[in-house]
Amino acid sequence: MKKNRKDNREFKQLKEQLIGTRQVVKHTKIGNLWTHESAVRKKLKQLSQMDGRSIKGFDNLVMDYRELLDEISQRLLADYNEKNQTQFKFDEIAQEYETEYLSSGILTALVSSHIPTLMAEAFQTHFPHNPKDEYPEARALKRKVYLHLGQTNTGKTYQAIQRLKQSTNGIYLAPLRILALEIFERLNEEGISCDLLTGEEEVLIEGANHQSSTIEKLNLNETYEVAVIDEIQMIGDSQRGAAWTRALLGLRCPEIHLCGALNSKEVLVEILKDCGDDYEIIEYIRQVPLEIVKEPFKLSDAQVGDAFILFSKRKVLELAKFYRESGIKASVIYGDLPPEVRKMQYHDFINQQNIILVSTDAIGMGVNLPIRRIIFMSLQKFDGEEERWLTSQEVKQIAGRAGRKGLYEVGYVCSYGRGYSFLKEKIEMEDDPIQEAVMGPSEAILEIEGLPLKEKLALWSTTAIDVEWYRKMDIRDYILILDKIRRYHLSEEDQWRLMKLPMDVHNEEIIATLLAYIENYFIQDQDELPKPYQKEESLRTLETYYQKVNLYYSFCKNFDIPFDLDWVYEERLRVSERINEFLVNGKY
Repeated sequence: MKKNRKDNREFKQLKEQLIGTRQVVKHTKIGNLWTHESAVRKKLKQLSQMDGRSIKGFDNLVMDYRELLDEISQRLLADYNEKNQTQFKFDEIAQEYETEYLSSGILTALVSSHIPTLMAEAFQTHFPHNPKDEYPEARALKRKVYLHLGQTNTGKTYQAIQRLKQSTNGIYLAPLRILALEIFERLNEEGISCDLLTGEEEVLIEGANHQSSTIEKLNLNETYEVAVIDEIQMIGDSQRGAAWTRALLGLRCPEIHLCGALNSKEVLVEILKDCGDDYEIIEYIRQVPLEIVKEPFKLSDAQVGDAFILFSKRKVLELAKFYRESGIKASVIYGDLPPEVRKMQYHDFINQQNIILVSTDAIGMGVNLPIRRIIFMSLQKFDGEEERWLTSQEVKQIAGRAGRKGLYEVGYVCSYGRGYSFLKEKIEMEDDPIQEAVMGPSEAILEIEGLPLKEKLALWSTTAIDVEWYRKMDIRDYILILDKIRRYHLSEEDQWRLMKLPMDVHNEEIIATLLAYIENYFIQDQDELPKPYQKEESLRTLETYYQKVNLYYSFCKNFDIPFDLDWVYEERLRVSERINEFLVNGKY
């Protein structure tokens, strides 16, 4: 009965979302259509899981979503034909390569249509049928894996780090640069020499045997005594999850600690059993109770220790400005902020120079803060593909930041507007378990000859995995980058490095900077890259300039180009301080 109610509720939401999605798509420019194309494919996948459950209007809704996908894809293909002077026909591709089209989109289906069957067969035999077998060195080890699972703010990572500190050689793998930085600083302060390695910096401490790193920077050729992988539930994320899967499968380490949400337990156990690893599950419960407040929050009721949650930078800045004009200073956190600025903003909140915090869900993964009450100003978010309701896991991840032992012995959660029932249901319900770990393509793809890298990636993405608890990552961003750099006719090794650089591929200024660097280094054969420069000063331009400095660093680092490291660090600090000044002075 509960299952039927859930299906009907999801079906109703899908039906309501279709109307809004149609309107948005109608007015969306070609460059931004990719996100909607991916979202509609995701909806069709959701609907396919409800097939056969006798839901009234099911077939019509599937047809409507398929028509919308076709409409978007025809526009994308027409744009591709115009830019590449080709004449591919949508109907031919979508019908003959329907599986690829529905699973990975029109561009992947287009690429697949050019792949000879012989090559596809050779490709399938080149890769192991089971992803775990891509890592023979790890399979040869006897590994013990500890699963520290529970809600936010329950001490999971703390316990794992205690074991890391006792080891003679270990690594901490973080989802965010700011978390890697926090553990790096903590270990060094406690006398445990530790290196820092992220996509934006490399700080080597003399005599260090420990490393704190963002998970994408993990070197699988190293052997560790103890490893800690944080936020392991990210293993199911379509874009970044492959980094967690790679770490879990490939770590050469006899003792591994996984920290994260309880809904990752089932898929992790399946993977660990399959790998032949011993494992132990340790479940954590909150020591500080969480109380859901029934009365809707009023803007006039802001108090010390309040954290307001919104789901766009614009709304965060608007609310911070409102409170500033009311005489209440707010710390501000959102995804585009450099880690240095986040630290400054956290510091002012912790020391009550700013008595409230206004943030996106960026605080869901981050340092523990003295938050008394979490206030959801909205219960819906745009996730990069669609506007949707928050999941139970997202609500718990954010709400769990309320309360802090020794300071606030009860954590409070409320909403602006009539959200009590929604929050109560999401916090009390069991999360949907993560069904699959996301797999990414490995460098072994470069060893296959006879096809360009883009075509090989498309073939990889559409080749079925024999093991049911894995799925392929969305390679759309890789394909977009490879299309942008196609005219330079670079080696596959260089293409691979470029598509893996940490950058916002949807920011046109960042892509223009990347292409300029390719021109400088590969075409004009310059020994050094020109430093990025700042044209004007506003909050937006400073944030983009900071990303350009990071791209300058990572491009030079990846291609062994001499560069001014001191300038990079000094410039990032200068820009971070200027951004912080803008926020402190309310120049939004």
